[in-house]
Amino acid sequence: MNPDASDDEVPSLVEPETNTKVLDDQHDEIPGLVTSSEDAPQAKVPITIVTGYLGAGKTTLLNYILTEQHGKKIAVILNEFGDSIDIEKQLTVSDANSTSAQPAPFVPLANGCICCSVKDIGVAAIENLMEQSGLFDYILLETTGLADPGNIAPMFWLDDGLGSSIFLDGIVTLVDAKNVLKSLDEGLGDEEKIEERKKEEHDEHGPLLTTAHLQISHADVVIVNKTDLVSEEELETVVQRIRSINGLAKIKTTTKSQVPQLEGLVLDLHAYDEVTDADLKFASKGHSHLDPTITTSTITFPALSRAQVDNFDFFLRTILWEEILPNSASHQPFEVHRLKGRIPVQDGNLLLIQGVRNIYDTNELEAEAKAENEGAKLVLIGKGVDQPAFNESLLATLKR
Repeated sequence: MNPDASDDEVPSLVEPETNTKVLDDQHDEIPGLVTSSEDAPQAKVPITIVTGYLGAGKTTLLNYILTEQHGKKIAVILNEFGDSIDIEKQLTVSDANSTSAQPAPFVPLANGCICCSVKDIGVAAIENLMEQSGLFDYILLETTGLADPGNIAPMFWLDDGLGSSIFLDGIVTLVDAKNVLKSLDEGLGDEEKIEERKKEEHDEHGPLLTTAHLQISHADVVIVNKTDLVSEEELETVVQRIRSINGLAKIKTTTKSQVPQLEGLVLDLHAYDEVTDADLKFASKGHSHLDPTITTSTITFPALSRAQVDNFDFFLRTILWEEILPNSASHQPFEVHRLKGRIPVQDGNLLLIQGVRNIYDTNELEAEAKAENEGAKLVLIGKGVDQPAFNESLLATLKR
């Protein structure tokens, strides 16, 4: 880490060195390919957050993407802890139509993880990048292995400063099929978190909330990598456990981080564009009791009257902002990490709800004729969201 770097310093685009940068401890090289700055930029550039533990295969996935023919110019921001700013924290750009192997300009993020102390600095760096006309038309942000994507996503989803130039396309989490269950059960890789918990005065904390839980619970796609290291039975156990944590996410199994169908799994996810009834029906089939820490829960209820719309919004504000259940005599502590909902209104409209942590967005549009008859669905992912008090609280709030 650069000791001379100011916490308030905004990193700017710098010229590349002549050698290709080594990007991780496995000495994988991401070829940064020269692009033309004369190309017309898109009105908005999508960004996909790629997260997962160290060793899950994130950098290998990025290498794979940058060598595939997808017709995109992709900017990759690597953001790992370490002292070598110019190696581990940089931006490289690939042009799938180019054959050049020269490194592209990069942006050093000199103060650590983008989801912590340099969050605002990271946003400013990307704003600077957006001034590079035509340099790229897609961004992949690889987080540190211990990053909580729930702290990162709001920067790009509903950020006023970046909203006109960047939009969050989705969150992709890679997990190691061989070790993910140990990460979930024992906190493998979370040694500091476990030690802090042991030092606390009281012991009644419930099941351990690991980084693996957080990365899976916020994901729109979970890529289960290194499947060649486990048996079919072990892989099925891993998939079912992941699905019980996050019933909304697509799950893809692979080896060596190879995802032949990139569109819809890593690129062009459109995870925040719409809420489909098919997704919510699939989420309701999750095995909610396989993981004691985080689960997916589906609440169903009748279509709302126009007068109940404000009551429903009050329910959302209260559970997300105050972390309490309104009109509930008693409930257990909870955390909502992700939510989606399709809520028909009796006047013929439809509310589409998306939420990440304490931020949510509601869009109202004209519904199809059958929507009201199908009823409303609200899917919650988080800690303690499967308690009956959630359903009771919602129904009581709608009736007030």
